[in-house]
Amino acid sequence: MEDKPDYLEHRKRLREKFLKAGAEGFHEYELLELLLTYAIPRLDVKPAAKALMKRFRSLNGVLDASQDELASVHGIGGNSAILIRLIKELFAAYLAERMEGKDVLSSPGAVVDFARVKLAGLSHEAFMVIYLNVKNRVIDHEILQEGTVDRAIVYPREIIKAALTHKAAGLILSHNHPSGDPEPSQEDKHLTRSVIEAARTVEIRVLDHIIVGKNGYFSFQENRLL
Repeated sequence: MEDKPDYLEHRKRLREKFLKAGAEGFHEYELLELLLTYAIPRLDVKPAAKALMKRFRSLNGVLDASQDELASVHGIGGNSAILIRLIKELFAAYLAERMEGKDVLSSPGAVVDFARVKLAGLSHEAFMVIYLNVKNRVIDHEILQEGTVDRAIVYPREIIKAALTHKAAGLILSHNHPSGDPEPSQEDKHLTRSVIEAARTVEIRVLDHIIVGKNGYFSFQENRLL
């Protein structure tokens, strides 16, 4: 009988290690390696995992990469790229579910975490609105506009129309800066003031505007700009 390939025993050890202690003690490339074993059954996937880390520099970079970017890495095919992107989308859905129904005033971190996962890794600017009921609990969210690498054109009337459709009593605005720097521009500040004024006419409150980037986030509420 032929000897089993060495990578089969290595896969077994990775899985046993994960079952005993979760991700504790794993290098980032090893987590990717373990994930790839479920998409690539008959090859040593360590080189592909290391190639991903070299190309995108971090686990965040890998998860934020597009389908085409992932598939272009040597050893990563279409199925593996889909699996990696699915992990990111599952995490975003998990955070959205944890956020919905919560009082955002008592759980502000849940909103920031969701906004960062949903928007921070995008290569273009996107504008999202989170809708709240009278008790400041999240009832829904949606991306209202997507644009270019440095701009997503959003009009206050569109935000208010969407808020009324959702029967929202409050709003949290959020968008990303693909540059990575979350500091608000003068245009961001002007839009925030315009939305607050428009919302006030229909008795809807704007609780925050959160800007996210790969280098962190900026909250208008935390910085007392509302």
